[in-house]
Parts: sequence; structure tokens; C-alpha cells
Amino acid sequence: MKTNHRIQVLDEKIKATKSALNALGALRPGSLSRQYHVCRKPGCCCQDPLKPRRHGPYYHLDYVHHGKKTTRFIRAGQLPEVRRQLATFKQLRRLVDRWITLSLKKTEILRQSSANPNP
Repeated sequence: MKTNHRIQVLDEKIKATKSALNALGALRPGSLSRQYHVCRKPGCCCQDPLKPRRHGPYYHLDYVHHGKKTTRFIRAGQLPEVRRQLATFKQLRRLVDRWITLSLKKTEILRQSSANPNP
């Protein structure tokens, strides 16, 4: 009876995890980086030997999908949405990992209960 209750609890947690996965919005893998650049124009403020001021920031999104590395420039106006999508992707990963963990626990309980039919 105790085994059935444990499995039922795990099934409820798996169901809640699937529901959370279904509620996720737009997502995007990768990492966002901020970069500053130095141009080669003589006399530009980025070339000042005492107080150089680099151009930027410029935002780059890097990710690998299907084995292909991709870099995209992200405009400043797009940053909030891209950051939300990156956070959603991280949430997806956490939820999938939780689902796997719960499924492994359930499988182990079932394996043990079939190996010991008399608890």
C-alpha cells in the first residue's frame, strides 16, 4: 500500500511538471554576451591613448542547434524579449530534468516492488 501511495505522489508531481511544460511560452537556447569594439578610424574616441571609450555595447546571442554554432546580433530594443526567452529555455531544461528524475524514482520503486512482491 505504501508503494502505491509513493507512486501516486510521483505521478501527481509528473503531471504537474507536464502541465508546467505545457504553459511555457516562447523560448530560445544560448547565451547572451555584451561586447565593446575598437574601430580603426584615426582620431576616434576609442583610440584615445589616455581615456579610450570603446564603441558599444553590442549584444551577441550564441547557441548550438543540431550541431551548428550560430551567432546573432541582438538590438537593444530586443534585449528584454530575448532575455525572457533565454529564461524560459532554462526553465524548460529544469522541468525536463525534474521529469526525468521523477520518472527514474518511479521506475526504481516499481522495480523494487516487483523484486519483492511481499513487502
